[in-house]
Amino acid sequence: MFLQQKSTALAAALSVLAAASLGFATLAAAQTPQPKTAAKPAAKSTAKPTTTAAPAKSTAKPAAKSAAKPAAKPPAPAAAGHAEPTLIGQFGTWGAYTATPSGRKVCFALAKPASSKTNPPNRPRDPSYVFISTRPAEKVANEVSVMIGYALKPGSEGSVEIGNTRFAMYTQGDGLWIKNAAEEERLVDALRRGGDAVVKGVSAKGTETIDTFPLKGLSQALDKLAQECKR
Repeated sequence: MFLQQKSTALAAALSVLAAASLGFATLAAAQTPQPKTAAKPAAKSTAKPTTTAAPAKSTAKPAAKSAAKPAAKPPAPAAAGHAEPTLIGQFGTWGAYTATPSGRKVCFALAKPASSKTNPPNRPRDPSYVFISTRPAEKVANEVSVMIGYALKPGSEGSVEIGNTRFAMYTQGDGLWIKNAAEEERLVDALRRGGDAVVKGVSAKGTETIDTFPLKGLSQALDKLAQECKR
């Protein structure tokens, strides 16, 4: 249940971001319906009318149903009736946002990496994001999570490194969260003080990924959010 709540919270916030059209390519693509395949018209009946007074019955077989599958629907918002997020400040690469999904206020800081590497090199993947959220209704403050851009290897361990300090991260789906919840406050403090955060993970196919996130501006973004989203 604990893992499911964290995963749901991240999915909800990302859905809110997508609805706001923040310009992230993968999020926008996820919300765009695929074009439908046009169904072929039914085959015309080849039956000839009879000479009797009774109406002729067609000997043609019923028109075959179109084999075209309906277009895949875009993911439904994780929180119905959500309000679009509001950017309340941009601090370096970190954006500070507030939103009210289902009437519950959420504040979050979001950033993309300055550089990404894979081993083997040049493996395709979606962009990654570091996401720090506060949800007063759930008594959650400054929860750190990472959307890493691919399905992670089940049971694997990721990490966030700031300078010489390493924090182990557990994996679920395409997300990373602090493995030891008691260390989350120390992680946030290290992120506030650090120059860069290096996030590492391994995909389900064995691809190793290293993403580097600049931390300049994060402290100011979190201070701004603390004013807007008090518990």
